Amino acid sequence: MRFEVGDVVVRRHFQRDTLSRVWLGHVAAEDDRATWIWVASGSAYRDLGAADGRHLRALDFAEWGTIDKAFDTSPWRGEVLMLHPREGDYSAWMFFTPDGQLTQWYVNLETPAARWKRDGLAGLDTTDYDLDVVVRPDLSWSWKDEEEFVERLGHPEIYWVDDEAAVRAEGERLIKLAEAGEFPFDGTHADFRPDPSWPVLTEMPAGWDGPRAR
Repeated sequence: MRFEVGDVVVRRHFQRDTLSRVWLGHVAAEDDRATWIWVASGSAYRDLGAADGRHLRALDFAEWGTIDKAFDTSPWRGEVLMLHPREGDYSAWMFFTPDGQLTQWYVNLETPAARWKRDGLAGLDTTDYDLDVVVRPDLSWSWKDEEEFVERLGHPEIYWVDDEAAVRAEGERLIKLAEAGEFPFDGTHADFRPDPSWPVLTEMPAGWDGPRAR
C-alpha cells in the first residue's frame, strides 16, 4: 500500500490489541525503501498510562495488567521525521532542532508497520518492542531502555514482546548499518524540512482509535 506525499497519517502503537500511543503527521516521502512521516512539535498525541495520571514508566510493570488506564492528551514535543521501512522490524526517527539540524536517529525496534486506509483516513500500526538504539550524527550509538526491556520480559503474562533474541538481533543489525554509514544512516533526508503549507495537526481525526490493522 502506498500513500501520497501530504497525506495525513495516524501512527499507532499497540500492546497486542490494546492501543497505547498515537502520533499524527503528514507523509513526507514515499519510495520503494520506506515511508517517511513528518510529525511537528505541538501535534496531537495520545499516550496510554494509569488513570491516576502516572506514566507507564513510573509504575511497577506488574501493575500494568490490572490497573485502570487512560490516555494522556498532552501534545507531542519534538520535530521528527519517522522512517518506516518496507522491510525490517524497526522505524528510525530523525529528530531535528527548530532550525533544521539533525540531532539523532532514534531507532525504535518494533513489528513491521501495517499500512491501512479506511473511511478517508490513513495509518500505520505497529507494536513497540521497547528496546531502542540511539545513533548520533557522528554515527556513534548506544542502547536505550535496556533495563526496562529486561524488566518487562519478566512478566510474560502481560508483556507484548515474545522473542527477546530476535529483538536484540535486529538492534545489532541496525547498529552495524549505523557504523558503516549505510541506509538509513547515510544522510537520506537529513536536510528535510516540511512543506510550509502543512498545518500543525492539533486535533485527532475521527477514526484515530479504530481497530488494529494486520
